[in-house]
Amino acid sequence: MHVVLGVSGGIACYKSCTLARRLTEANVTVDVVLTAAAAEFIRPVTFEALTGRPVLTSLWDPGRALAHIDLAKAPDLVILAPATANILARAAMGMADDVLTALLLARGNRPVLAAPAMNDDMYANPATSANIRILTERGWQFIGPDVGALAEGPSERPGRMSEPEAIFAAAQRLLGSGAKAGAQTKSKWSGKKVIVTAGPTREHLDPVRVITNPSSGRMGYALAEAARARGADVVLVTGPTELTVPAGLATKRVETTADMQQAVQSLMNSADALIMSAAPADYRPKDQAKTKRPRANGAFSVALEATPDILRSLKRRKGTLVVGFALETGNGLAKARSKMQNKALDFVILNDATEPGAGFEVTTNRVTILGRNGTHVDLPVLPKRDVAERILDVVEEAL
Repeated sequence: MHVVLGVSGGIACYKSCTLARRLTEANVTVDVVLTAAAAEFIRPVTFEALTGRPVLTSLWDPGRALAHIDLAKAPDLVILAPATANILARAAMGMADDVLTALLLARGNRPVLAAPAMNDDMYANPATSANIRILTERGWQFIGPDVGALAEGPSERPGRMSEPEAIFAAAQRLLGSGAKAGAQTKSKWSGKKVIVTAGPTREHLDPVRVITNPSSGRMGYALAEAARARGADVVLVTGPTELTVPAGLATKRVETTADMQQAVQSLMNSADALIMSAAPADYRPKDQAKTKRPRANGAFSVALEATPDILRSLKRRKGTLVVGFALETGNGLAKARSKMQNKALDFVILNDATEPGAGFEVTTNRVTILGRNGTHVDLPVLPKRDVAERILDVVEEAL
């Protein structure tokens, strides 16, 4: 297998060294193409030492006038890591003003895997979203960005480049799915219609007060993005969160559990898979006040009733694969197996709400994947994007 690793100018360049090494250790031939800005962060000799191959840095290297054209015709996969806002904009416009953009333009239909990395405001900018949408429509696949510390400090929004191991795993899937020069890649997810739910729901006590839970939606968003990166046609059904929807991802926003139930049901007739990673509220007020209850009125009691059980109520077409989540605080395995049986699920993803580094409002998770076919996979604490990839690896066998 042959990979071209395009490295553009961002601080995340240092991660690309690890990625180049992992690919080389996997017996992949790696040719690195550095932009001039990238070469200010990492010198070419570093990549030469890691890959054992010369590094292309300019259209004007003596004796290598057509090297970018030769490389464009050779690889099974082009990886762009980091993919800065600048390189994505230039690629979307079809520019070829340096060695990397010229190679991207000359690559034909060879697949591209891009790992965006930039300031969180730059990623959230509509211009960047539009560029990613254009490139996605042209067949590019994206991994990340993740939430985490950026060069300028901590951030709760996407912008941080995915870790080298996650990019390596995504590249392995693309290469292992039969990627070859002149052919588009296929995977078991390609063309599959997948619904992913994420986040909490809110049930109003009155116009300004709600019953909800601390779900951030990160696990569901990671699953939606990971499934799209594998070629699935994904719709994200999301409750209220502060997360930025991945650029170009079809999205339905909902407020209440009943809203989520209706949105999911409306999509089920054509769905190949449902991944129910949302945390919908289980109870709602039996009577919702039409006006704000003044605190001066003192204590009051509220009668609650159960919200719709989305998984139990869904009408499914035969063959739709359904994955549920079980966030528990005790006897987790027994409760998860009961949920799988009672709700006719193919898989249940179990995690413990009280465990450090797992559950709500954190960027990591630790889960156990249970399958109706007897699958039982315990994962360590991992970033939620990595957890998403591991879940899809297991579920993929049942597609």
